[in-house]
Amino acid sequence: MPVLIPRNVDELIDVFQANPQAKLLAGGTDYMVEVNLHGRKPDTMISLRQVKELTEWSVRPSQSRITIGAGVPYAEMEVGEIARLVPALAQAARTVGSPQIRAAGTLGGNLGTCSPAGDSLPVLAALNATIHVIGPDGNRDIDFVDFMVGVKKNSLQPAEFVHSVSMPIVDGWQGYAKVGTRNAMVISTASACLVRDSDEGFVSIALGSVGPTIIRAHNAEAWLMKTTSLRASAQLEPSVAQEFGRRVALESRPIDDHRSTADYRRHAIGVLAQRLLTRSFS
Repeated sequence: MPVLIPRNVDELIDVFQANPQAKLLAGGTDYMVEVNLHGRKPDTMISLRQVKELTEWSVRPSQSRITIGAGVPYAEMEVGEIARLVPALAQAARTVGSPQIRAAGTLGGNLGTCSPAGDSLPVLAALNATIHVIGPDGNRDIDFVDFMVGVKKNSLQPAEFVHSVSMPIVDGWQGYAKVGTRNAMVISTASACLVRDSDEGFVSIALGSVGPTIIRAHNAEAWLMKTTSLRASAQLEPSVAQEFGRRVALESRPIDDHRSTADYRRHAIGVLAQRLLTRSFS
């Protein structure tokens, strides 16, 4: 098959517009599984490895936001300045496969695949991230809640691609946790990211692998913010954490599959929610 290798974003726009059915490939950690095990046969590949702009990231202190290129690998997110500014993303990145996978896999790849089990996606949902996409008709900004529209489905139009993702730098606690069938290198059975903004007195929690898309537990969030103070000096009653977990579990929509049962997923997501909230107060 032909493999096209654009050298910059402008070339990528032109090449993709001329070949809208082509498959974009950065690390290939998701897609090559489809090729090797499930018989996917793309007619044309577009390699993104030479588009250096996609591997850049930046911080805007005046806006308290960080922007991460679609081609930044997980290995770069799990340490250093990105990890300091977005610790939940670093925690999620550390759970993605082996070191070799983390060196190749990218944030844009997770968004392109859009699996509910994608480790970075609950973090983007909990932080209300914005997805910056580019296509033949120009640039678009898409809120994460509008980006993922189903199991492995997103709202990208033909010949559009993810350029970068931006999210706020939160003054407070954030964390990611997941449950799998073993301790490492595993697709999540259930996952969650909780962000507690102690400055604004706000909490958000997003759930992975327990529905067709990443789920924000808005009802549980609203209940918690009415029930207890989320400021930095506040204390958490154990009964509140337990009830929060129960309410989060009620908002999940898990299914039975080869990795787990729906009942176990619902139980697990409630436990994860309770633990993350408790950690945010410790």
